[in-house]
Amino acid sequence: MEDVIAVVIAAGKGTRMKSKNSKLIQKIYGKEIIKRAVENVENAGIKDIITVVGYMKEQVKDVLKDRVKYVEQDEALGTGHAVMQAIEYLQGRKGKVVVLCGDVPILRPETISRLINKSIENKESATLLTAIYDEPTGYGRIIRDEGGNVEAIVEEKDASDEQKNIKEINAGIYCFDIEVLIEALKEIKPNNAQGEYYLTDVIEIIGNKGLRTGAVIVEDNTEILGVNDRMQLQMLTKILQHRINTYHLLNGVTIEDINSTYIYDDVKIGMDTVIHPNTTIKCDVEIGENCELGPNSYIREGCKIADNVKIGSFVEIKKAIIGEGTKVPHLSYMGDCEIGSNTNIGCGSITCNYDGFNKSKTIIGDNCFIGSNTNFVAPVKIGNNSFIAAGSTITEDVPEDSLAIARQRQTNKEGWNKK
Repeated sequence: MEDVIAVVIAAGKGTRMKSKNSKLIQKIYGKEIIKRAVENVENAGIKDIITVVGYMKEQVKDVLKDRVKYVEQDEALGTGHAVMQAIEYLQGRKGKVVVLCGDVPILRPETISRLINKSIENKESATLLTAIYDEPTGYGRIIRDEGGNVEAIVEEKDASDEQKNIKEINAGIYCFDIEVLIEALKEIKPNNAQGEYYLTDVIEIIGNKGLRTGAVIVEDNTEILGVNDRMQLQMLTKILQHRINTYHLLNGVTIEDINSTYIYDDVKIGMDTVIHPNTTIKCDVEIGENCELGPNSYIREGCKIADNVKIGSFVEIKKAIIGEGTKVPHLSYMGDCEIGSNTNIGCGSITCNYDGFNKSKTIIGDNCFIGSNTNFVAPVKIGNNSFIAAGSTITEDVPEDSLAIARQRQTNKEGWNKK
């Protein structure tokens, strides 16, 4: 989005995580919390992102690298103080600034866009994201006037008994006019129970100037959940798991057990594919239509699977391209390989892709039959229409239309065991 800046607050200590590392680099479904938060902003179309760092800032920078600008908050004096550190990048700019927390990792980009669009369309100087909670204890309450405009946000510790009965709460995500925010930040004071500069105070300051303030109520309350400890990390992981699985279910994929199926981000799956329980599909995987996966299979990053492919039980594949109609029925590892169409991989087959120093590739052609317990010592190429005898260790290329046998001839020594 043009003329929209984002400020991501990522300076907290997160001591409840009980870790030697920043809570912001803990992973949720394979990605760091802070990385997810920033990607959500990017996917909303915002390119100009400022991240406020503090505690263990180098770890946050190692994750985000140069995809954002950085400012530092040396003292933890509240959210308002954190945003003040970004004024050097906001000064002289016009447009909107979105402020959000780096420990809220599953906020939908569409929700961020809704917040910005409402702020622009309604000409609101401040627009905040809110939620309705039946049990709002612990959250800042939204104070509205008779016309429904947001007058103020009152934190739990500063709220009266009457205000504590309000069920609309502050989600901690805001959209401001840049110039209005800069002026309001000059007026906030640490006159509260925590002795901190609350960003929430700018809402009342802006309202008192007669400027328009509004809110967007989030459609799904789980989006605004933050992560403070490992129990919350697990809870958000489960929410994200169900969100992704539901997306694929609604797009024509059969998932027999959504609780034991783990599909990561950026996975494409064709219609009428069936996924059996205890199957994991990592990022950047493409799966065609009418495939069958699992149970207990593991499809790692970078795999491309064509239509009508079967990946059976206890199979692991990694950086594999698998052609249409091919079957890898069970108990096999296929890594760093290309397998053609209509090929059958026997039970217990392995691509030996790593020699301790380098990864090498195995190429298996179309219409091949690979006998059980075959080892492919890469780099090696198997031609089309070839047959590999069970128990073979293949170290050399196999021409098309060939039978390859690479195993020791059986010798029986009768009576040896009695001796």
